[in-house]
Amino acid sequence: MENKGLLFIPDISGFSRFVSQTEIEHSRLIIQELLETLINANQMGLEVSEVEGDAILFYRFGASPNLAEVYKQVERMFCEFHRHLLAYDQRRYCYCQACTAAIDLTLKVITHYGEFVGYSVKNFNKLIGKDVIVAHQLLKNDIALHEYWLVTPPVAGTPAGFAQWMEWHSSTIHTENGEIPFHYTHIGQLKTELVPEPLPPLELSSKTKVLSFSREYDIDIRTLFHATGDFNYRSRWQEGVKTVEEIGHLLPRVGMKCRCVMEDGQVSIYSSSYAFSGERIEFSETDERKMTSTYFTLEKTGHKKTKLTIDFYLRKGRARLAWFVLTIRKKMIERYNKSLLNLERLVQEIKLPS
Repeated sequence: MENKGLLFIPDISGFSRFVSQTEIEHSRLIIQELLETLINANQMGLEVSEVEGDAILFYRFGASPNLAEVYKQVERMFCEFHRHLLAYDQRRYCYCQACTAAIDLTLKVITHYGEFVGYSVKNFNKLIGKDVIVAHQLLKNDIALHEYWLVTPPVAGTPAGFAQWMEWHSSTIHTENGEIPFHYTHIGQLKTELVPEPLPPLELSSKTKVLSFSREYDIDIRTLFHATGDFNYRSRWQEGVKTVEEIGHLLPRVGMKCRCVMEDGQVSIYSSSYAFSGERIEFSETDERKMTSTYFTLEKTGHKKTKLTIDFYLRKGRARLAWFVLTIRKKMIERYNKSLLNLERLVQEIKLPS
């Protein structure tokens, strides 16, 4: 069994069209996150041979695994893949074509048992063998479904004992090694069983508004939203912020975190809420200790005119409020007034895709 094992390939369908028709930078980051999600969902000791653009070549040497065990792995990866897409679609800030189309990406999985050997090239583990070629040829089948699980007889035997909705079909594919029979079943039904994670509560009831600032800008609401909501722009307009270091998420969404290095220290914040409704956008940020929240409201007031309101909240408490008024209130008012002026210049420099 030293040169035999399982080849396991999850393949993201629609990747080529997704990249060619949408903003390339965001589509790259979305695919990167999805591939990482698939790798993190590995529960049966699979090794990664390589990432192949829109797919991952996993493998595991040893005897042919139990079909039920393989299915549990397929189910885990498929559900985590779609759970990630669903969560991103609910929480995303961005409305570019890449981000709005991401929810339509699909996943198919090829599982094949055969002969192959591994070899190393520096830090990379590569596979070679006729069955590695066969596994990749199985991706180029004529199955009309977009989301399915394909198994070859060395793994499958006769599929039985699965959910009733898993209707199995049989087919063959012609390769240089002859006809390769396989079974396949649609697995899209698993998506209907996913329960969306609830959005985190804003918890403003535990805080009181201590400052409020408003200003109207001669810019469209989308550009102003990117200027204020994207952490990458923060040091360019908010007074007192020297640099911003992103933590975790690569694309703007609820839950993304960053570390703001200030002139007088540093603070870690996360995006705590977001709502979009036609001509109004609301989002908030909260510090990791949940002592303060900053609430942003953007309202379209005319053609390329948007009003921005920033409300600053502090956790309730008489002593805390007294300390705020005596020590930093005046300084914060000066900073925010300067920040709104800085924002006037920044929004004129931002050029978003149409």
